[in-house]
Amino acid sequence: MHTYQLQIFVNKWNSNGLLEICRLSLSIVLLKCFAVYKETVLLYVKEGQRQVNSHCADLEPWQIIGASVITTLGAVYIKGVLFQQESLTSRVKKQCFRLIRKIPFVGASIQNQLNKALDDMSLSLCTLKEGMSYTKQLPSKGLSQSQVMDRIREYETLNEVQWEKGRVSGAVYWGDESLTKFLVKVYGDFAWSNPLHPDIFPCVRKMEAEVVRMSCTLFNGGPKSCGTVTSGGTESILMACKAYRDMAHERGVKYPEILAPVSVHAAFDKAAHYFGMKLVHIPLVNNTMKVDVKAMKRAINGNTAMLVCSAPQFPHGIMDPVEEVAELAVRYNLPLHVDACLGGFLIVFMEKAGYTLAPFDFSVKGVTSISADTHKYGYAPKGSSVILYSDTKYRQYQYFVAPDWQGGIYASPSIAGSRPGGIIAACWATMMHMGEDGYIETTKKIISTARKIITGINQIEGVYVFGNPEVSVVAIGSDVFDIFRLSNALTSKGWNLNTLQFPSSIHICCTVLHTQPGVADQFIGDVREQVAIIMKNPSEKTTGMGAIYGMAQSIPDRSMVTEISRGFLDCLYSTEVPKLNTSHMNGNGKAH
Repeated sequence: MHTYQLQIFVNKWNSNGLLEICRLSLSIVLLKCFAVYKETVLLYVKEGQRQVNSHCADLEPWQIIGASVITTLGAVYIKGVLFQQESLTSRVKKQCFRLIRKIPFVGASIQNQLNKALDDMSLSLCTLKEGMSYTKQLPSKGLSQSQVMDRIREYETLNEVQWEKGRVSGAVYWGDESLTKFLVKVYGDFAWSNPLHPDIFPCVRKMEAEVVRMSCTLFNGGPKSCGTVTSGGTESILMACKAYRDMAHERGVKYPEILAPVSVHAAFDKAAHYFGMKLVHIPLVNNTMKVDVKAMKRAINGNTAMLVCSAPQFPHGIMDPVEEVAELAVRYNLPLHVDACLGGFLIVFMEKAGYTLAPFDFSVKGVTSISADTHKYGYAPKGSSVILYSDTKYRQYQYFVAPDWQGGIYASPSIAGSRPGGIIAACWATMMHMGEDGYIETTKKIISTARKIITGINQIEGVYVFGNPEVSVVAIGSDVFDIFRLSNALTSKGWNLNTLQFPSSIHICCTVLHTQPGVADQFIGDVREQVAIIMKNPSEKTTGMGAIYGMAQSIPDRSMVTEISRGFLDCLYSTEVPKLNTSHMNGNGKAH
């Protein structure tokens, strides 16, 4: 027994002794290496000094100073050219296309085509029915309420798309007549209220706080979770990006970057544009259409201000792998925003509706903010959304405060100053009226309808569904023919679908309206019928609007697409009856 204990003692001493010897040996080796390394470095430094002195021996002081200044300024200029919000490649391409458009014949031809496209848009958007005209000034004498209502009914005759019958993708998420009347009544009671004045309208303040708290609870937020009501998904996204930009600035980041899937909503492009950030698009995994987590990891650097996932994303309705991206967020101490604007008020009820989803909310460690639109599947009136945070420390960066304004201390929680209290009241009323049971019931109907459409489309030869959509959006593509031909064909049958690009596809976003009896069956039947017709000649060229969508993708100069889009926005505000511009016509009165 004593021998055994002695052996243990000896072994322990030997182990500690060996460890100490190793430490001393390593220290000696490191000191020797440092001494040798130091001597080598000093030799190189001295040689460098000698070389510099020899080259500058014949130079006057002003020459040395001038060369230093020019070199410094040159380095700063090169850094400014290379490191900007927009990539160098993109800027070079734009400049090349600008030069090309300055070539007389080429530039004139391009402008001619742009004018034609703008004329076509004006004709399609601004044409009135016979006898109609635009009002361009106030009536000299105000109209009676009945006269105004008569004018409104006249304007309503311009509506041709039958969204009430479930022929539209998304856009209107319910439109129930009873609910509409209820919301109109609630809005009317609060039409003059403004949350900017909580002392005057305390009831609206209470409603907004309750909308946020109910939403936080739905997304499994803890006691520190918080948020604000906004005017829509874009503002919710802008607020998250603004908050994380300011956080990045606080830690010394001058050029904050947003890492987001290429499928993420364009509101992130807008946020980057508005807030001086850089949006780095992360590619998708081809077969799943989910963000490539490995690619996102490689893109993380010292300028990264935030990571983004979609739940689900708009183009294909795919849920990004939130848990995997959240692990990156935790590892690199970065905020993670989950954009659930589209389907947020579906996915929170799917488990209770009998459908499973991978975790996506505040229950996932690393998720710091979530955007969700109450005016979509929350069925509130348009102009209502929420931006939620896992902790109040994040929301602090969203706020704007002007402490020295002459009008008093100005503080606002989001972009708008004055906000419509009627929208907040109607949103609160909708959530209270629907209740958990009402949302679960509509979720069951919508998800089952979307799954039915997925099954039906997958049985049609010539088309396929992108990825494995789990919520309400079903995106359709084809490897056999131009999918925009199918879009044209379905438009002729009365359907109004979303057209997508990169890759070319179309999608239907299912709403309560699509759960009406026969709507899903009619859609599947029309797709089957039109695909069968197209498959008789799959290589035929696309015409009409489909051709325009296809052409837009193929234009290498994206500034031209931007120019046309700006022209489209101009058309929305036009009060002139469009006249055909004949500058691009040939002698027969036909367009070139």
